[in-house]
Amino acid sequence: MNVRTLQWLALGLTVAAAACGGGEPKPAATSTTTAPPAAAAAKPASSDAPRVFFVEPADGATVKSPVKLRFGIENYELSAVPKGDITAARPSMGHHHVGVDTDCLPAGTVIPKANPWVHHSGAQTEMDMQLTPGKHKLTLQLGDDTHTTIAGLCSSISVNVTE
Repeated sequence: MNVRTLQWLALGLTVAAAACGGGEPKPAATSTTTAPPAAAAAKPASSDAPRVFFVEPADGATVKSPVKLRFGIENYELSAVPKGDITAARPSMGHHHVGVDTDCLPAGTVIPKANPWVHHSGAQTEMDMQLTPGKHKLTLQLGDDTHTTIAGLCSSISVNVTE
């Protein structure tokens, strides 16, 4: 089996176990790629460098609100923030944050828990977002357990929202 097949198999088993488990699910931790195979054609050639990206919508897309956002990550571990007081970040783990009409924050900056940022501390990889009609810049930025930005793990796209 190739690596992608193993990743999808592991994801399927995780979803099945969570659906059948009955107890409180443990925080999910996935690694390498969370983008579905359909996104492979839109991605540039893979390298070992970690990156985050929008799986959908495509850059420059015309969309209607609510806009379905799906996030991808490669060569870095996506993990939910542990419960309780966090005093230090786990190395090489992070979660997504989406900013609307804002740029990437500099590495080492704490991402505000306020507008224009939406935090996905549970390691979510998609959301539906209400946006007003017009052109919007969407920024996807990875943060560690303390919501501090990680060098090089940010990307932005533009969308045009119609009524």
